[in-house]
Amino acid sequence: MIEKNFVSQKLKELEIQNFLAEEIGKSKYSYCEIKKTPLGDKIIIHTSKPGLVVGKKGENIRHLTKVLKEKFKMDNPQIEVAEIEKPELDAQTMAELIVTTFERYGPKRFKSIGYKALQRIMDAGARGAEIIISGRGVPSSRAKSWRFYAGYLKKCGEEAVTQIKKGFCVANLKSGSIGVKVRIMTPDVELPDTIKIKKEIKVEPSEEEKEGKKNA
Repeated sequence: MIEKNFVSQKLKELEIQNFLAEEIGKSKYSYCEIKKTPLGDKIIIHTSKPGLVVGKKGENIRHLTKVLKEKFKMDNPQIEVAEIEKPELDAQTMAELIVTTFERYGPKRFKSIGYKALQRIMDAGARGAEIIISGRGVPSSRAKSWRFYAGYLKKCGEEAVTQIKKGFCVANLKSGSIGVKVRIMTPDVELPDTIKIKKEIKVEPSEEEKEGKKNA
């Protein structure tokens, strides 16, 4: 019974996240957190464009609150908007930015778009990043999957699961669908195999030790 409730709760959270992503828009929405509080359900929307998410005089927030309460039966939903300080270090934001560029200008210059996005991520201070662009819409006579990579990126172990930021988005174009995967290792990630060399500290002898050496 507990397992069924847990699964149903997670499915409901996934439906809410998909609804918010579609309602807010790809270029504005990154991810959201759903927390239970004594006053009701708290939804924190993380975005690089908080003004557009809130809307004029909070109009968008009121609309989202109403839908969450009526459609998803949430208990007194309280929506907060958190601004992402560095969008270049947020994997989902960068994936949606690439997709938005494809939908606006087409995929012909996908290599240039991939390299520019990768450069933006590294210039923001990332330790490593990977962008994979694949799908039927990729204009290439050979490979249908292209990988753009720079820096150091953990690919296995607990750090790869918990510390690496991941983002995924799909562009539906006339030539076909293109999937964009982004993985970023941010500068604050501490790896267990990191070696730090400490500087040697020189300790000056005390006056008593100096006197003892003189007498000896």
